[in-house]
Amino acid sequence: MPMIHKFSLFDKFMVLDVNSGAVHVLDEVAWEVLNYFTSCSRDKIIDILKKKYDVEDITQAYLELKTLQQKELLFSPDYYDDMDLHHNGIIKALCLHVAHDCNLRCKYCFASTGSFQGRRLVMDCETGKGAIDFLISHSGNRRQLEVDFFGGEPLLNKDIIKQLVDYGNERAAQSNKDIRFTLTTNALLLDDDFLSFINDKMYNLVLSIDGTRQTNDRMRYQADGRGTYDLILPKIKKAVEMREDKSFYVRGTFTRYNLNFSEDVLHLADLGFKNISVEPVVADKNKDYAIREEDLPTIFKEYETLAQEYVKRYKIGNPFNFFHFNIDLTQGPCVIKRVMGCGAGTEYVAVTPEGDIYPCHQFVGIEDFCIGNVKEGIENRKTVEEFRKCNVLKKEECKKCWAKFYCSGGCHASAYYSSNDIHSTYKIGCEMEKKRIECAMWIKASLSE
Repeated sequence: MPMIHKFSLFDKFMVLDVNSGAVHVLDEVAWEVLNYFTSCSRDKIIDILKKKYDVEDITQAYLELKTLQQKELLFSPDYYDDMDLHHNGIIKALCLHVAHDCNLRCKYCFASTGSFQGRRLVMDCETGKGAIDFLISHSGNRRQLEVDFFGGEPLLNKDIIKQLVDYGNERAAQSNKDIRFTLTTNALLLDDDFLSFINDKMYNLVLSIDGTRQTNDRMRYQADGRGTYDLILPKIKKAVEMREDKSFYVRGTFTRYNLNFSEDVLHLADLGFKNISVEPVVADKNKDYAIREEDLPTIFKEYETLAQEYVKRYKIGNPFNFFHFNIDLTQGPCVIKRVMGCGAGTEYVAVTPEGDIYPCHQFVGIEDFCIGNVKEGIENRKTVEEFRKCNVLKKEECKKCWAKFYCSGGCHASAYYSSNDIHSTYKIGCEMEKKRIECAMWIKASLSE
């Protein structure tokens, strides 16, 4: 059915047409006309609003909205209900857990400080090669593939990373494919030799830091309890300088301890890190650092502060890129991406040091979610099918949500950890996502003036 989302932010009245993805900035008259547009005739609308606005302005606003409707850019039909979402079995991305161990003991770590509820161990070369072979053999006609070296802390296994990158490039060339490698690291073990390797071989680099020294060291500390900020900051700065125009992100987490996280984002921007992602923690509601529903108004204000600063800095030539404000309002992702999201368990999987396959890195260690092994392949088809059905066209709460084609149903792991059901939603996460989308739309409108 047709669906719109109407909102105002700062100086702008905006409306999103959900099915077409069209975003419109309206004047005040059109904004009010829209309240009655589908339920009243033009004459009735004029009668309702004529004491407040000029009749000619009301008429003009009505005709403009009518034109948008006729072009299917407003109240557009829903063409998604009958979509065929049959999965073709192609896997295009791999999260390679080369280390189930870590040199940090971060308080909020979902991976049990690197062990993923199991033994502390690292991946051997044979298992890693088997994972890359698995990816290539299950990639069908997909040419562009992705491998993310992950942990724990992957740099505890540096030599294997180097060997697997060389092996992956060799196998990709033989198969007429291209593998883009990413490394996610806490930066403690970065040295000049490995930085050169990363710069030469890695398509993307993700460096973990939470913000200011106080914020970072409260949650991200070593096994002996010492903070990490002063140790990692010089290494991260050097890594970013060496990247030059190559892709990177500094990535942090905010918790209930730092609900003023806009200060942490701007601190990172002021350090010269122009690509920043600071994301809300997902944790058991009983944890003292877990985000609660009553925190949402404060969090919304923080996103608004970031949006305003984003526009301000962009206009004076000192921009930064905040991951959650990156929204394509021109043509958007492909339809399947809009409906299915990250593709966890279908197009994207994670592989442990033992070679076990899970739907994504956040399910690793939960045995019920193990779907196979790189040697035997996918065996747990039932779980794969459950993930295939986990999309915005199947989730009842998502069907009626205006943000569904931007969040694509949200994170399956967040839903599971909050409700024990991947087909549910993480409600606090949903509200934060909707606010980020509104801020991103306001930013786009403000920068296009």
